[in-house]
Amino acid sequence: MEMRGARILVPGATGQLGAALVTRLHALGARLALAGRDQDTLARISAECGGAPARTFDAWDLDGCALTVRWAETELGGLDGVVVCSGVAAFGPAPEVSDAVAEHLAAVNALAPMAFLRAAAPRIAEGGVLAAVTGVVAEAAPARMADYAAAKAALATWLTAVRREQRRRGVSVLEINLPHMDTGFAGRAVHGEAPPLSRGLPVEEAVDAVVTALSDGARLVRPGTATPLEVVR
Repeated sequence: MEMRGARILVPGATGQLGAALVTRLHALGARLALAGRDQDTLARISAECGGAPARTFDAWDLDGCALTVRWAETELGGLDGVVVCSGVAAFGPAPEVSDAVAEHLAAVNALAPMAFLRAAAPRIAEGGVLAAVTGVVAEAAPARMADYAAAKAALATWLTAVRREQRRRGVSVLEINLPHMDTGFAGRAVHGEAPPLSRGLPVEEAVDAVVTALSDGARLVRPGTATPLEVVR
């Protein structure tokens, strides 16, 4: 997908990764619609992106997620891509995580991204991209992260299936499988405390890889062997 002029909706634009990504996409000439939870942060980022249209959303409101896609399509005169960057973590042994917290993790990390992309899929034309952030926890399934990892794994599996469905239409489906990053994300967990973590990947390195993947129609961004991240086409 050519970035200049591309019409892209970014849910999760108020997080550190989402904000860095939309700033880069704006600099590359993309036309953006922004969605996030924090109204003040959303207004600031919108201003930094040339007054890009912006709208708040609640991950619990799956119908609202779908409506946000239709709103973005109207605001931008069409959609070429959707990149979902929202997410939330939790830590602790599975028996100590309440059902309410587990439900929250499933909504934010799986059901809401699915709702955005499900609504967007029939609206994205050939050459467009559907993308969402998962994480290495989806494969690693670390102890004390059972419900968080399960939600991300569900999203990863869903993306794989949708990629097969969209192949004939020429629409790319990108899984952004990122390691721990230097964003403070783990410190904002909805339950428990993060274990000691090594220094995270700089956000700008993640943005570099995501932009490359979006431009190339890749299927996966993941930790690499020779480089911190690799793009798999």
